Amino acid sequence: MSASPIAVVPAVHLASDTPAATTPDQSPVQYAVHVLHDNPEWLPPFRRAFEAEGVPLVEWPLGEGHLDLDSEPPRGVIWSRLSASSHTRNAPLAKDAARSITAWAASWGRRVVNGQHVADLEVSKVIQHAQLRRAGFDVPRTLAVFGRDRLIDAAEGFRAPFLTKHNQGGKGLGVRRFDDHSAFADYVHSNEFEDAADGITLLQELLIADEPAITRAEFVGGEFVYAVRVDTSGGGFELCPAEACAVPGQDEAAEPMFRIRPEVTASTPLIRRYQALLTELGIEIAGIEYMTTVDGRTVTYDINTNTNYNPEVEASLEFPAARHIARYLGSLLHEERETDEG
Repeated sequence: MSASPIAVVPAVHLASDTPAATTPDQSPVQYAVHVLHDNPEWLPPFRRAFEAEGVPLVEWPLGEGHLDLDSEPPRGVIWSRLSASSHTRNAPLAKDAARSITAWAASWGRRVVNGQHVADLEVSKVIQHAQLRRAGFDVPRTLAVFGRDRLIDAAEGFRAPFLTKHNQGGKGLGVRRFDDHSAFADYVHSNEFEDAADGITLLQELLIADEPAITRAEFVGGEFVYAVRVDTSGGGFELCPAEACAVPGQDEAAEPMFRIRPEVTASTPLIRRYQALLTELGIEIAGIEYMTTVDGRTVTYDINTNTNYNPEVEASLEFPAARHIARYLGSLLHEERETDEG
């Protein structure tokens, strides 16, 4: 595996008169991991991990620049970190850019991690729900409503209390609790109503957890890495674990919001089922969230393919998940180089 330093570029513009990928001094970059992303604030832990593993990394901001479809993609591995909430960070074109770039790269035979089909799943809770239900997982009772006009009528047949969510979610987008249909109707008619990015609002049953927590299981290269317990007693719906999401001034003496669940292992039956599902769907890097309800259900409700890791949890581990990603993608990069040179 190469020990080349990380090559970080502000953007990669592919055109017939420019190299496929360049460093700031415009020299060609060969056999790098090219990370497609829509939020540079989430990348520092990965930069450190790739540097520690000696794997070259090129950053490729989504939704800017241009793409010459007749040009050859850069050598190496294309890794998509598209997030469902990209449109909230001045990157409204990121979703379609990720789909286009990964499809184009794959058509040239490049190794793509979390490609076009995974991007479709990342930005649609409907698709996630459908795949989980098909695979036999217990999922929340959910109704997808297309557009605002039919929301009130659709909710009349849905038992209160219930939640709303945006189909293209993340960051707790559109998540609200309603204890009766009158309050929901008032909200839909008000200026407070939040339009979903794709026009699809979900009505979902309210699940009561047996404790104020959910569990997130992390997978890299299709293999289980660890599970974290996420404390939800704060009452919010945004459970972002990333370094950039840390709350300033948080009471350090309080119970940590994120902590490892050592009793959840690779041999846990639920984890083995998740692993099989990810393999079937071709998802190589993901976090899956689930909860246990007061009536004994284990409900799976989210597949997050733009996984971030809590810095305190990562720091407590001998080999953190970010390093697992760097090492895994580094091994793929080595395979690509050997194939091309063989």
